[in-house]
Amino acid sequence: MNVKVFDTKEVQDLLKAATNAEGAGGNARFKQVLGRLLGDLFKAIDDLDITPDEVWAGIHYLNKLGQDGEAALLAAGLGLEKYLDIRMDAADKAAGLDGGTPRTIEGPLYVAGAPVREGVSKIDINPDADAGPLVIHGTVNGPDGKPVAGAVVECWHANSKGFYSHFDPTGAQDDFNLRGAVRTGADGKYEIRTLMPVGYGCPPQGATQQLLDAVARHGNRPAHVHFFVTSEGHRKLTTQFNIEGDPLIWDDFAYATREELIPHVVDKTGGAALGLKADAYKDIAFDFSLTTLVQGKDNQIVNRPRAAATA
Repeated sequence: MNVKVFDTKEVQDLLKAATNAEGAGGNARFKQVLGRLLGDLFKAIDDLDITPDEVWAGIHYLNKLGQDGEAALLAAGLGLEKYLDIRMDAADKAAGLDGGTPRTIEGPLYVAGAPVREGVSKIDINPDADAGPLVIHGTVNGPDGKPVAGAVVECWHANSKGFYSHFDPTGAQDDFNLRGAVRTGADGKYEIRTLMPVGYGCPPQGATQQLLDAVARHGNRPAHVHFFVTSEGHRKLTTQFNIEGDPLIWDDFAYATREELIPHVVDKTGGAALGLKADAYKDIAFDFSLTTLVQGKDNQIVNRPRAAATA
């Protein structure tokens, strides 16, 4: 069309009316954010000469995104979740909060309600013929480098097919297979006995992969393990590490890889004595370093909808 109407009084009045910007009632913060986002969309339509066909194609896509339940997956794939981490990193730097295990994205596949065990937890509930045993262990330390007693290390990851329990389309896993939590003792140590994960890809017919296809991007992640680490008097840590040697470590569609989050994988024996499925197993030592509260508050708590189940 090659016309510009965004700055006209008619369009500016439309924006104010659509968000009730000057009206009483409603949520003032929501009105502010909605007004900015709607205004940016209107201006983009003007600046890029987006056609009505393209607008309606986008609206249809949003319907599919919701039907597929992939909005959180797309947020990771478009770098939105990584962008939030970048902002939080910058805020920490500005506040002089150095050190601590690097944060990285939570992703969309956490399930609340995993059982908490003392010191050691074996989390492989369902058999998986294609996954060998893995032991993850280490110490949770505070900002002073001393072990933190009573910290809870929560862990979740995919199976050898790249599926997460609770979300597994094959129905092959119990809700808390490869999910669990450990409370540290006085020595701050934790240990998780599990199976080696692999990476996963976006559902090939899903809305996220549809968008990635349009920009010629893959939708795959390297093998990784997620963690929440919580302790009274410290900020919650949301992080994950990649499995060393995975070819996609530096080509993660969700942009979660960080140099400090690629621990060494060691071959060991003696797994039978630990109750593992084989005597030979992989071992990963990974310590967590927590950070202090900010003016007595944990500013790392992110309130977002999360799945939950009962163990």
